[in-house]
This record gives sequence, C-alpha cells and structure tokens, in this order.
Amino acid sequence: MLLVLVGLPGSGKTTVGRQLARRLHLPFVDSDHAIEHRLGCSVREYFEREGEDRFRDLESEVLADLCQNHQGVLSTGGGSVLRPINRERLHQHGHVFYLRSSPEEVFRRLRNDQNRPLLQVADPQARLRELMEKRDPLYRETAHYVIETGRPNVASLVNMIVAQLELAGHIKPVSPPAPADRPRVSPPHRI
Repeated sequence: MLLVLVGLPGSGKTTVGRQLARRLHLPFVDSDHAIEHRLGCSVREYFEREGEDRFRDLESEVLADLCQNHQGVLSTGGGSVLRPINRERLHQHGHVFYLRSSPEEVFRRLRNDQNRPLLQVADPQARLRELMEKRDPLYRETAHYVIETGRPNVASLVNMIVAQLELAGHIKPVSPPAPADRPRVSPPHRI
C-alpha cells in the first residue's frame, strides 16, 4: 500500500507523513530527500544551478521509481503535481491525501525558512497565494482525499487520515497510541 501526501510547501507533508508511517508501522520516504540522496546536494542548490525544468525532470524520475517500488508513506514536494504524468502516477499507484493549508497558515510556519527555493522572493506571502491559486486544482485532481489542515496538531491530522483509510476499508481499525503520560489500564476481568 502506498499512501501519498501532497500540498503546498510547508503544509506539513513531511511531519505528518513521518507520524503516519510510525502509527501504521510503514516505511516513510520524502521525495525531496530521495532526490537529494540521488544528487548528493540539496534541492535548493540543484534548483539554483540547473533551473526548475531540470529539477522537475529529475523529480518525475524519482516519483516514477517511488510509485513502482515504495510501499509505505510518501511525502511529495509541493510542485510534484505540476506535471500531468506525476498526477496520474500518484493517483493511480497510491491513496493520495491533499493536506490543504491556507497561504497565510503556510507563511506563518515558513516565514523564517531559507531552504525553500520558490519562497526566496520579496513577498513570500503573495507567492504562496499565487502557488495556491495555480496548484489547488492540481492537488485536488491528484487526491483521493482532502484534509483541511487549519489549526489541528499533527496527531489530529494523522487521526483524520487513519479514519479515512479505515472508513474506505483500506486498513483495519487501528487504535490510537496511548498517551505517554498516562498508564494503560486493562479492562476488568469478569468471573
């Protein structure tokens, strides 16, 4: 089973993906990290040196490989849906969740992040609004499920995804992890 997370840069795909993988006992891969591993340099460096088109070519290659060979949770780069072939592959090979965040929410999370090439502009918030306008229909086309991120914490978002998978019959019901600060209590035995 392949579970795919798509959404704007900074929408929580990697953070939620890691927790989701941990919760479901599945391997986790971030496509940007897989690209960096293949390149031997950061996405930002490659993006600046070779340009967006070359980066998107490499991204498509890596996504094709991951769709064929990865079983688990896959967090994708924010622009992974720009190419039709990527949208088709992701939709066909996985259960795709769009983590939908408003540009304002993403800006609040990323305002000090210097590693996002598309946000290194004079007005990053305006850039995020442009990205949302252009990409929202593409994320929706790719996704099987849309999760409005709003203000829930990571655990709540993971619970929402797990609930959707359970309701659709893709996984058996999974009990949430017990809070660490509280001992688990076994039900009383009946005699």
